[in-house]
Amino acid sequence: MTDSQLIREIKDGNVQLYNELMRRYERKILAFIFHMLKSTHMEAIAEDLCNETFYKAYRSLHSFREVEASFSTWLYTIARNTVLSELRKNKSVQVSLEQSGHTPHASYDAMPEQTMLRNEKVSMVREAINSLPEKQRSALILREYDQMDYQEIANILGQTVSSVKSLLFRARASVKVQLDPYFSEPIFEESKG
Repeated sequence: MTDSQLIREIKDGNVQLYNELMRRYERKILAFIFHMLKSTHMEAIAEDLCNETFYKAYRSLHSFREVEASFSTWLYTIARNTVLSELRKNKSVQVSLEQSGHTPHASYDAMPEQTMLRNEKVSMVREAINSLPEKQRSALILREYDQMDYQEIANILGQTVSSVKSLLFRARASVKVQLDPYFSEPIFEESKG
């Protein structure tokens, strides 16, 4: 059953099918919320905000119109607005990019130094993304982590496609500038004489 068919059935009174919609999107929405939140102390809040997102979507499902946006775009927009609203309430909370799942682990036969270097690189990338302005960070997360196309990102962020491309260009350039000193190979010149 497609999202559209499920939504029609739910609107017609078969509310049990809403669980199927939640099952389809829960992991993606939770990962997106984790990426938007920056503090490690907000993990429990991420789950709460995910639940709140689905509750808000359920309450507003009657007003959802497919001609304006896909269900997933509409749901991501609700998630983003829920997180931003919570962050405004808790301005004193520091925000940083959180892991959405697992930390990459080196194979068992890898040297401890390689594992440490890999984890350090992952941490540096997260810090670089954390330092981006909110719209650039959201655009980058939606594009690189959630593999969304420009139009979907534009709908979620309330921007034009060209604005999204500009946000992504600036975000990538900023991350590159921050990471270049750590990831570029040193060039050693041979001294003459």
